[in-house]
Amino acid sequence: MGILPQRNLTIMKFISILPVLFLTAIHLCAQVDLTTSNLPILIIETENGIDIPDEPKIDAQLGIIWNGDGEINSMDDPFNNYDGKIAIEKRGASSQAIFPKVGYAFETRNDDDSNNNVSLLGFPDENDWVLHGPYSDKSLIRNALSYILAGRIMEYAPRVKFCEVVLNGDYIGVYLFTEKIKRDADRVNISSLNPEENAGDELTGGYILKFDKNQGVGFDGFYSQYPAMPGGVIGTFFQYHYPKFDEISSQQKTYIQNYISELEDVLQSPQFADEQDGYRKYLDMPSFYQYLFIQEIGRNVDGYRLSTYFYKDKDSVNGKLKFGPIWDFNLAFGNVDYCIGSGSEGWAKDFNDVCPGDFWVVHFWWSRLWQDPLFKQELKEYWQDLRTAELSDDSVFQIIDSLGSLLEEPAQRNFERWPVLDQYVWPNGFVGGTYELELDYLQNWTTDRLAWLDENMELLSSIDSVPSEPVNPTVQPNPFSGQVTFKYDCPNNENVRIEIYDVQGRFVEELVDPETGIGLRALDWKTNIPNGIYFYKIKFSSGKTAVGKLVRNGS
Repeated sequence: MGILPQRNLTIMKFISILPVLFLTAIHLCAQVDLTTSNLPILIIETENGIDIPDEPKIDAQLGIIWNGDGEINSMDDPFNNYDGKIAIEKRGASSQAIFPKVGYAFETRNDDDSNNNVSLLGFPDENDWVLHGPYSDKSLIRNALSYILAGRIMEYAPRVKFCEVVLNGDYIGVYLFTEKIKRDADRVNISSLNPEENAGDELTGGYILKFDKNQGVGFDGFYSQYPAMPGGVIGTFFQYHYPKFDEISSQQKTYIQNYISELEDVLQSPQFADEQDGYRKYLDMPSFYQYLFIQEIGRNVDGYRLSTYFYKDKDSVNGKLKFGPIWDFNLAFGNVDYCIGSGSEGWAKDFNDVCPGDFWVVHFWWSRLWQDPLFKQELKEYWQDLRTAELSDDSVFQIIDSLGSLLEEPAQRNFERWPVLDQYVWPNGFVGGTYELELDYLQNWTTDRLAWLDENMELLSSIDSVPSEPVNPTVQPNPFSGQVTFKYDCPNNENVRIEIYDVQGRFVEELVDPETGIGLRALDWKTNIPNGIYFYKIKFSSGKTAVGKLVRNGS
């Protein structure tokens, strides 16, 4: 693993307001008595009422009262959906640091601590579960809306059901009960990958990777060989999600790293859009379009760059890389006041242009795919098809209306327990004052957003061409020993300079091309720098930039 760079000013500003947020938050609660609910009731008891830590999980008892959809559940009813042992911990990075209402992850266990695979609230049997506690999202439904929409068009999205939760005798509000993202026949349905599967077809699939914050007990992965965006230096960090970091074998690490490396080499090549040997050889395109649609409908500020999952099955099944499942839409549908803001216009994929100083950026894959006219044409046509069915206005607003109706009474209790409706909670783009106004804002924002997407999808055309820009350079030889030659094709008269950085982002040297003419140009570099990995950044006076990886391996 490489050295992570310092967090940017945006993150530092966020950290600086934590004490204020915390002092405010501790006053925003009240005791509420729950007697009956139209939602399932989850009752959690820890030993001696001890607080649930961030990690590790602690033992607790869970009882679930659920008489079926549409039925009333009473605190006096028996535990009829689950009554047994769990291991539970707090979850969430930013949320548990600043919000008094936190989320939880728990496992259903047998008395001997083995996994207890059971069906909870009608979901397929499993043992890993999540309780998401919406707090800054005062509609309470942004995640549920996104997951339900994704479930209609994607291979898999986490199932959801709202519930009310009582913890150690304290009512703690409305929660979204959902599934943890993991490999499973009823979740991410890819082949299992055991540590001994290290050759042949067995080695080629059963991987789940992600882009996310570096958190939790232990994580591992690898850096992209290319900067995350033009002009950048540090590559995006790919984390292992399955197999887990402490279970994946060295051969499996090598295989999936090489697969990603080959894909990125193709994406950086002039022939990246070739229909046979370009990126389509590696990527499952329907999953990319579906993922993009869900992120863009919500204009998710964290989309593409955090809580971003993708997976690969064995070649004998379908070995192309698929995007998904989706996760975490707290900062979507206009519920954000920074970077992309609460406006309903603009592409979420363009986060780097809107908020260039952020520490976590959108990886270059998406901007590169956008340069392929066929990608945009297929995207437009697929969008238009879905807008007549699964993603129609009627379909989207039916979900909002039904969830709002379902939560009409539970929301009153939730906001009695957490009285924040008329207060700013980071990073609200709107403060409505009532639950009804929060739902109205969500519905109006979504109306405007869908209209903007319809208009701008229509502008995507098959006759678009790749913007006039310098052809991606070739670097030969690479790896090199004493001398390397950079070659690049300039469509205009322009000055060119090349900056070299080491793997930790430190500046090494600058080269200046004395020529300014049009056409193919070359620049030699003789150096005795230490062996290792370096990044180059070729800057053209027209404003374009090309980046890549360079390896010195000489005596």
